[in-house]
Amino acid sequence: MIKKHLMACFAVVMIMILAKIGVSRTSVTYVNSFPQKVDVPSPQEEKDSSPSYSYEFASEVIPVERLKVSRRMKRYLKASSYEHIQTDRLHHKAARWFPIIEPILKRYGIPEDFKYLPLVESGLKGGTSVKGAAGYWQFMPGTARSYGLVVNGDQDERHNMKRSTVAACRYLKDLYKEFNNWTLVAAAYNLGENSLRRQIHAQGHKNYFKLKLNKETASYVYKLVSMKEVIENPIKYGFASRNKNLLAKETRPAPVYINPVIEQNAITALNLLQKQEL
Repeated sequence: MIKKHLMACFAVVMIMILAKIGVSRTSVTYVNSFPQKVDVPSPQEEKDSSPSYSYEFASEVIPVERLKVSRRMKRYLKASSYEHIQTDRLHHKAARWFPIIEPILKRYGIPEDFKYLPLVESGLKGGTSVKGAAGYWQFMPGTARSYGLVVNGDQDERHNMKRSTVAACRYLKDLYKEFNNWTLVAAAYNLGENSLRRQIHAQGHKNYFKLKLNKETASYVYKLVSMKEVIENPIKYGFASRNKNLLAKETRPAPVYINPVIEQNAITALNLLQKQEL
């Protein structure tokens, strides 16, 4: 009788070990398999919630010491986190397309941070908006043609990543010649140079973070910086799970499933043990 109980205990332990091995988790992305370079913060950095943390766009520091700017930055970072997006699709699109975009930006002297612009504009989908803007960089037909892209009934090069990125770089360079500030260049890309020029003239200054602009353009740079943050720091914003020492901030447990083969073997083993005891 004692021998049977010992065998039963041993079998139960083995079943638990096998079940543990057979567990599969879904909706979890591990650091080693993440498509983007992951900036893994130290435990102290994770605990540190100091407001002194700075953000940059094209080497321009975002003035988060201003309450209004700080609140907007937090709002758009939260909106870009895994908690709200619930997918890491953008990270995988970035991993696919950034190697094409980055060298073209470098060739034309455009800050690398502008690679996040097509993620914000189109999610790197290359679709067409209700206003007629299309492609990865969301060019309007007239602007696309003026920068060398073919747009007609037979061909639309706005959907060609390489050609549209070259056109975007040429356009961004022209915007910089006028505004001499990359943050304003980003705003002009969204609003249009003529409209931004009028706003600057009417308000008497050229500080994006103080300009009163329409809602979309007023949030545009914040969206770019937020996209940059979640792509470069996926762990910090809940997009990756790590081991016990490097836990992601996404705390909701992933569903756990027992391998059906192991589960069936366990049931069979238990049935055999029960028969032996009868």
